[in-house]
Amino acid sequence: MTQYKSDFLNILTERGFIHQCSDFEGLDAKLAEGPQSAYIGFDATAQSLHVGNLTGIMMLYWFQQCGHKPITLMGGGTSKIGDPSFKDEQRKLLDDATIEENIRHIQATCFKQFLTYGDGQSDALMVNNNDWLDGLHYLSFLRDYGRHFTVNRMLSFDSVKTRLERESPLSLLEFNYMVMQGYDFVELHRRHGTILQMGGSDQWGNIINGVDLGHKTDRAQLFALTAPLLTTPDGRKMGKTENGAVWLNADMLSPYDYYQYWRNVDDVMVGTLLRRFTVLPMDEVKKLEALEGQEINEAKKILAFEATKMCHGEQAATEAQNTAQKVFEQGGVGDDLPTITIEESRLQAGISVIDLFVETGLCSSKGEAARLIKGGGARVNDEKINDNVQINFPFQNDIGYVKLSAGKKKHALVKAI
Repeated sequence: MTQYKSDFLNILTERGFIHQCSDFEGLDAKLAEGPQSAYIGFDATAQSLHVGNLTGIMMLYWFQQCGHKPITLMGGGTSKIGDPSFKDEQRKLLDDATIEENIRHIQATCFKQFLTYGDGQSDALMVNNNDWLDGLHYLSFLRDYGRHFTVNRMLSFDSVKTRLERESPLSLLEFNYMVMQGYDFVELHRRHGTILQMGGSDQWGNIINGVDLGHKTDRAQLFALTAPLLTTPDGRKMGKTENGAVWLNADMLSPYDYYQYWRNVDDVMVGTLLRRFTVLPMDEVKKLEALEGQEINEAKKILAFEATKMCHGEQAATEAQNTAQKVFEQGGVGDDLPTITIEESRLQAGISVIDLFVETGLCSSKGEAARLIKGGGARVNDEKINDNVQINFPFQNDIGYVKLSAGKKKHALVKAI
């Protein structure tokens, strides 16, 4: 915690976090001077962050571990606009009350396992850009800051070019997003001496705007650092599944389901994910990523446990691990398995298993459930079914539940009340 030179950048380099840096040597020298502050912005468009935000959170984690001060910037102001980067259409506009409620939930559930907040020199700080954006006077802001942005350059950024090339509308409201984000950097430098903004590679243009604006308005030496975006082998962004986002809030996605997400990643991703989303020593990571064949499953279990421990704590990780072991290795039912309850009266009349696959969330539609059954991937109490059977109460197995399985890795319970 007392040596600053290269520690942070060495860690990020070794663990695969660095894609672009505006001035690597200059940033390294600045970090060597002593504790600095850096920030990453997070939009408040939902009541939780998701796995796609984890790269940024882990960058802030390592920044703090090296003795520096991380700042989590909540986009209370910019969430009213919506980041247009690589989106095909304008995001739904949120009202102030919804944004404030989202921030409250995110603050309570998504950062505190990773970062230590407080009043100390290297303690994390959370700020809300609505504190300064909401009070701006439009004409004054355009005169003082808008003159430093050229439309020519803004149109050259990939995030904007992609939208225009697809002939998707880009509103003036959204076009202002990068101006607002650039101004955030200037405000944080003035308020907290912040010298570094980090983010995903898709944010490079927005971050560079802030670096340039700080230089033009305050002659400030600011830095930009981005990480490569993680995609699955089929090209999807990490954190997106058929059932939606992989949320960090346990109320929106159980620790067991979170564990299972990591347990089921593609084999070729294991080494990268161990580097990014665990704090295991690199010697151990290298040993695990070198495993081949069936042994890679042991590496996946360690990845799932360590990633879940980082997000939800060791107890939740242990419970998820135990549940997975009961379900998959012992053929039983774990305490943490996703469960729905249905009134006895409704079950006595009989419910089709297709409806239950949808209600448990194992399938997103009746059509998907029907295809699952036809393809031989549906099981009831570990027995394969070939048609749309009826589930009645009392249950035939006399153990108080029905276990549904979609393939080998997705399970849920149905209980009667």
